[in-house]
Amino acid sequence: MGLITVGFVLLITVYLVISGIPAIGEIGIINFLFGTKWASTASEPSFGILPFILTSIYGTAGAIIIGVPIGFMSSVYLAKMANKKVKTVIENAVSLLAGIPSVVYGLVGMMVLVPGIRKIFHIPDGASLFAAIIVLSVMILPSIIKVSLTALEAVPKDYEDASLALGATPVETYFRVSVPAAKSGIAAAVVLGVGRAIGEAMAVMMVAGNAPNMPSLFGSVRFLTTAVASEMSYSAGLQRQVLFSIALVLFLFIMLINAALNFFLKREKVK
Repeated sequence: MGLITVGFVLLITVYLVISGIPAIGEIGIINFLFGTKWASTASEPSFGILPFILTSIYGTAGAIIIGVPIGFMSSVYLAKMANKKVKTVIENAVSLLAGIPSVVYGLVGMMVLVPGIRKIFHIPDGASLFAAIIVLSVMILPSIIKVSLTALEAVPKDYEDASLALGATPVETYFRVSVPAAKSGIAAAVVLGVGRAIGEAMAVMMVAGNAPNMPSLFGSVRFLTTAVASEMSYSAGLQRQVLFSIALVLFLFIMLINAALNFFLKREKVK
Protein backbone atom coordinates (compact mmCIF):
# COMPACT_ATOMS: atom_id res chain seq x y z
CA MET A 1 0.00 0.00 0.00
CA GLY A 2 2.90 2.30 0.68
CA LEU A 3 4.31 1.61 -2.77
CA ILE A 4 0.92 2.48 -4.30
CA THR A 5 1.10 5.88 -2.58
CA VAL A 6 4.59 6.47 -3.93
CA GLY A 7 3.38 5.38 -7.37
CA PHE A 8 0.60 7.98 -7.34
CA VAL A 9 3.09 10.71 -6.43
CA LEU A 10 5.40 9.66 -9.26
CA LEU A 11 2.46 9.51 -11.68
CA ILE A 12 1.35 13.04 -10.78
CA THR A 13 4.94 14.30 -11.05
CA VAL A 14 5.52 12.76 -14.48
CA TYR A 15 2.16 13.98 -15.78
CA LEU A 16 2.77 17.56 -14.63
CA VAL A 17 6.27 17.60 -16.09
CA ILE A 18 5.12 16.26 -19.45
CA SER A 19 2.16 18.66 -19.57
CA GLY A 20 3.92 21.74 -18.22
CA ILE A 21 7.39 21.77 -19.78
CA PRO A 22 6.33 22.45 -23.43
CA ALA A 23 4.64 25.77 -22.59
CA ILE A 24 7.61 26.92 -20.51
CA GLY A 25 9.92 26.06 -23.41
CA GLU A 26 7.78 28.01 -25.85
CA ILE A 27 7.37 31.12 -23.68
CA GLY A 28 10.82 31.06 -22.09
CA ILE A 29 11.45 30.30 -18.45
CA ILE A 30 12.53 33.88 -17.65
CA ASN A 31 9.46 35.44 -19.26
CA PHE A 32 7.25 32.84 -17.62
CA LEU A 33 8.57 33.01 -14.05
CA PHE A 34 9.52 36.68 -13.90
CA GLY A 35 7.02 38.29 -16.26
CA THR A 36 4.68 40.70 -14.49
CA LYS A 37 1.83 40.75 -17.00
CA TRP A 38 -0.84 38.08 -17.36
CA ALA A 39 -3.18 38.46 -20.34
CA SER A 40 -3.98 34.92 -21.44
CA THR A 41 -6.93 35.82 -23.68
CA ALA A 42 -5.51 38.94 -25.36
CA SER A 43 -4.78 39.08 -29.09
CA GLU A 44 -1.10 39.10 -28.13
CA PRO A 45 -1.15 37.01 -24.94
CA SER A 46 1.26 37.44 -22.06
CA PHE A 47 1.93 34.67 -19.57
CA GLY A 48 4.01 36.16 -16.76
CA ILE A 49 3.22 34.51 -13.44
CA LEU A 50 5.42 36.51 -11.05
CA PRO A 51 2.33 38.21 -9.52
CA PHE A 52 0.83 34.80 -8.77
CA ILE A 53 4.05 33.48 -7.25
CA LEU A 54 4.54 36.50 -4.99
CA THR A 55 0.88 36.50 -3.97
CA SER A 56 1.06 32.82 -2.99
CA ILE A 57 4.25 33.44 -1.00
CA TYR A 58 2.88 36.49 0.80
CA GLY A 59 -0.51 34.91 1.43
CA THR A 60 0.97 31.69 2.80
CA ALA A 61 3.51 33.55 4.94
CA GLY A 62 0.80 35.82 6.35
CA ALA A 63 -1.44 32.86 7.17
CA ILE A 64 1.43 31.04 8.89
CA ILE A 65 2.46 34.13 10.88
CA ILE A 66 -1.08 34.50 12.20
CA GLY A 67 -2.26 30.90 12.32
CA VAL A 68 0.75 29.02 13.70
CA PRO A 69 1.10 30.95 17.00
CA ILE A 70 -2.64 30.76 17.65
CA GLY A 71 -2.80 27.07 16.79
CA PHE A 72 0.34 26.21 18.75
CA MET A 73 -0.73 28.07 21.90
CA SER A 74 -4.21 26.55 21.64
CA SER A 75 -2.77 23.04 21.45
CA VAL A 76 -0.54 23.64 24.49
CA TYR A 77 -3.52 24.97 26.43
CA LEU A 78 -5.73 22.03 25.47
CA ALA A 79 -3.06 19.40 26.13
CA LYS A 80 -1.72 20.72 29.43
CA MET A 81 -3.97 23.34 31.03
CA ALA A 82 -7.64 23.01 30.03
CA ASN A 83 -10.07 21.02 32.15
CA LYS A 84 -11.95 18.12 30.57
CA LYS A 85 -15.17 20.03 29.82
CA VAL A 86 -13.40 22.95 28.14
CA LYS A 87 -11.13 20.58 26.24
CA THR A 88 -14.07 18.55 24.94
CA VAL A 89 -15.95 21.64 23.78
CA ILE A 90 -12.94 23.16 22.01
CA GLU A 91 -11.90 19.87 20.42
CA ASN A 92 -15.41 19.41 19.03
CA ALA A 93 -15.35 22.96 17.70
CA VAL A 94 -11.97 22.38 16.05
CA SER A 95 -13.22 19.15 14.47
CA LEU A 96 -16.27 21.00 13.16
CA LEU A 97 -13.99 23.71 11.79
CA ALA A 98 -11.98 21.05 9.94
CA GLY A 99 -15.11 19.62 8.36
CA ILE A 100 -16.46 22.87 6.93
CA PRO A 101 -16.10 22.94 3.10
CA SER A 102 -13.79 25.51 1.56
CA VAL A 103 -16.63 27.16 -0.32
CA VAL A 104 -18.39 27.90 2.99
CA TYR A 105 -15.27 29.66 4.29
CA GLY A 106 -15.21 31.64 1.06
CA LEU A 107 -18.90 32.49 1.28
CA VAL A 108 -18.66 33.71 4.87
CA GLY A 109 -15.54 35.68 4.00
CA MET A 110 -17.23 37.24 0.98
CA MET A 111 -20.39 38.18 2.88
CA VAL A 112 -18.89 39.22 6.23
CA LEU A 113 -15.12 39.72 6.07
CA VAL A 114 -14.84 41.58 2.74
CA PRO A 115 -17.51 44.22 3.59
CA GLY A 116 -15.98 44.56 7.06
CA ILE A 117 -12.51 45.27 5.64
CA ARG A 118 -13.99 47.74 3.19
CA LYS A 119 -15.77 49.59 5.99
CA ILE A 120 -12.97 49.52 8.57
CA PHE A 121 -10.13 50.56 6.27
CA HIS A 122 -12.22 52.82 4.02
CA ILE A 123 -11.13 51.23 0.76
CA PRO A 124 -13.16 50.77 -2.45
CA ASP A 125 -13.17 46.97 -2.31
CA GLY A 126 -12.46 44.67 0.61
CA ALA A 127 -11.64 41.68 -1.62
CA SER A 128 -7.88 41.66 -1.16
CA LEU A 129 -4.75 39.81 -0.09
CA PHE A 130 -5.50 40.77 3.51
CA ALA A 131 -8.90 39.08 3.37
CA ALA A 132 -7.31 35.95 1.88
CA ILE A 133 -4.70 35.86 4.66
CA ILE A 134 -7.39 36.04 7.36
CA VAL A 135 -9.43 33.25 5.75
CA LEU A 136 -6.37 31.04 5.27
CA SER A 137 -5.31 31.65 8.88
CA VAL A 138 -8.63 30.26 10.08
CA MET A 139 -8.57 27.35 7.65
CA ILE A 140 -5.16 26.06 8.77
CA LEU A 141 -6.00 26.16 12.49
CA PRO A 142 -7.63 22.69 12.68
CA SER A 143 -4.61 20.96 11.12
CA ILE A 144 -2.15 22.71 13.39
CA ILE A 145 -4.18 22.29 16.58
CA LYS A 146 -5.12 18.63 16.13
CA VAL A 147 -1.68 17.36 15.08
CA SER A 148 0.17 19.44 17.69
CA LEU A 149 -2.28 18.29 20.37
CA THR A 150 -1.67 14.65 19.49
CA ALA A 151 2.11 15.18 19.62
CA LEU A 152 1.96 16.92 23.00
CA GLU A 153 -0.29 14.26 24.52
CA ALA A 154 2.19 11.59 23.41
CA VAL A 155 5.03 13.06 25.52
CA PRO A 156 5.70 10.70 28.46
CA LYS A 157 4.46 12.09 31.76
CA ASP A 158 7.76 11.10 33.39
CA TYR A 159 9.48 13.96 31.56
CA GLU A 160 7.16 16.50 33.12
CA ASP A 161 7.30 14.90 36.56
CA ALA A 162 11.10 15.03 36.50
CA SER A 163 11.06 18.70 35.50
CA LEU A 164 8.58 19.58 38.24
CA ALA A 165 10.63 17.62 40.78
CA LEU A 166 13.68 19.73 39.90
CA GLY A 167 11.79 22.90 40.78
CA ALA A 168 10.50 24.09 37.41
CA THR A 169 7.08 25.70 37.29
CA PRO A 170 4.29 24.03 35.27
CA VAL A 171 4.52 26.67 32.51
CA GLU A 172 8.30 26.26 32.29
CA THR A 173 7.81 22.50 32.10
CA TYR A 174 5.27 22.76 29.29
CA PHE A 175 7.39 25.04 27.11
CA ARG A 176 10.89 23.80 27.96
CA VAL A 177 10.27 20.06 28.27
CA SER A 178 6.98 19.02 26.64
CA VAL A 179 7.18 21.24 23.58
CA PRO A 180 10.80 20.30 22.67
CA ALA A 181 9.93 16.62 23.14
CA ALA A 182 7.00 17.01 20.73
CA LYS A 183 8.74 19.29 18.23
CA SER A 184 8.71 16.74 15.39
CA GLY A 185 4.94 16.43 15.63
CA ILE A 186 4.51 20.19 15.91
CA ALA A 187 6.72 20.64 12.85
CA ALA A 188 4.52 18.15 10.98
CA ALA A 189 1.51 20.24 11.96
CA VAL A 190 3.16 23.33 10.51
CA VAL A 191 3.93 21.46 7.29
CA LEU A 192 0.27 20.43 7.01
CA GLY A 193 -0.78 24.01 7.62
CA VAL A 194 1.57 25.29 4.93
CA GLY A 195 0.25 22.70 2.49
CA ARG A 196 -3.34 23.67 3.23
CA ALA A 197 -2.59 27.37 2.81
CA ILE A 198 -0.67 26.94 -0.47
CA GLY A 199 -3.15 24.50 -1.99
CA GLU A 200 -6.39 26.32 -1.19
CA ALA A 201 -8.23 27.68 -4.23
CA MET A 202 -11.98 28.12 -3.83
CA ALA A 203 -12.02 30.17 -0.62
CA VAL A 204 -9.27 32.57 -1.68
CA MET A 205 -10.83 32.97 -5.12
CA MET A 206 -13.98 34.29 -3.44
CA VAL A 207 -12.29 36.78 -1.09
CA ALA A 208 -9.09 37.87 -2.88
CA GLY A 209 -10.63 39.58 -5.92
CA ASN A 210 -9.05 37.14 -8.41
CA ALA A 211 -7.29 39.88 -10.39
CA PRO A 212 -3.79 39.26 -11.84
CA ASN A 213 -2.14 42.21 -10.10
CA MET A 214 1.17 42.50 -8.33
CA PRO A 215 0.46 41.80 -4.66
CA SER A 216 -0.50 44.57 -2.26
CA LEU A 217 -2.12 44.09 1.13
CA PHE A 218 -5.42 45.76 0.25
CA GLY A 219 -5.40 45.13 -3.50
CA SER A 220 -7.19 42.45 -5.50
CA VAL A 221 -4.85 39.55 -6.23
CA ARG A 222 -4.75 36.08 -7.74
CA PHE A 223 -2.98 33.04 -6.28
CA LEU A 224 -1.29 30.23 -8.22
CA THR A 225 -4.14 27.89 -7.37
CA THR A 226 -6.87 30.33 -8.38
CA ALA A 227 -5.07 31.10 -11.64
CA VAL A 228 -5.49 27.45 -12.62
CA ALA A 229 -9.02 27.03 -11.25
CA SER A 230 -10.44 30.22 -12.76
CA GLU A 231 -9.32 29.60 -16.36
CA MET A 232 -9.13 25.83 -16.80
CA SER A 233 -12.79 25.45 -17.82
CA TYR A 234 -12.46 27.58 -20.97
CA SER A 235 -8.76 27.26 -21.76
CA ALA A 236 -7.38 25.75 -24.95
CA GLY A 237 -4.09 25.44 -26.79
CA LEU A 238 -1.14 27.30 -25.31
CA GLN A 239 -3.27 28.83 -22.56
CA ARG A 240 -4.21 25.37 -21.29
CA GLN A 241 -0.59 24.22 -21.43
CA VAL A 242 0.45 27.27 -19.41
CA LEU A 243 -2.08 26.39 -16.71
CA PHE A 244 -0.40 22.99 -16.38
CA SER A 245 2.93 24.83 -16.16
CA ILE A 246 1.53 26.88 -13.28
CA ALA A 247 0.43 23.64 -11.59
CA LEU A 248 3.97 22.32 -12.05
CA VAL A 249 5.44 25.43 -10.43
CA LEU A 250 3.01 25.08 -7.52
CA PHE A 251 3.92 21.40 -7.14
CA LEU A 252 7.65 22.15 -7.09
CA PHE A 253 7.06 25.03 -4.67
CA ILE A 254 5.35 22.71 -2.16
CA MET A 255 8.07 20.07 -2.59
CA LEU A 256 10.82 22.63 -1.90
CA ILE A 257 9.09 23.82 1.28
CA ASN A 258 8.65 20.26 2.56
CA ALA A 259 12.25 19.37 1.67
CA ALA A 260 13.56 22.47 3.45
CA LEU A 261 11.57 21.76 6.62
CA ASN A 262 12.67 18.12 6.63
CA PHE A 263 16.28 19.17 6.14
CA PHE A 264 16.24 21.48 9.15
CA LEU A 265 14.45 18.92 11.30
CA LYS A 266 16.95 16.18 10.45
CA ARG A 267 19.86 18.51 11.08
CA GLU A 268 18.52 19.33 14.54
CA LYS A 269 18.12 15.60 15.30
CA VAL A 270 21.76 14.99 14.31
CA LYS A 271 22.92 17.75 16.63
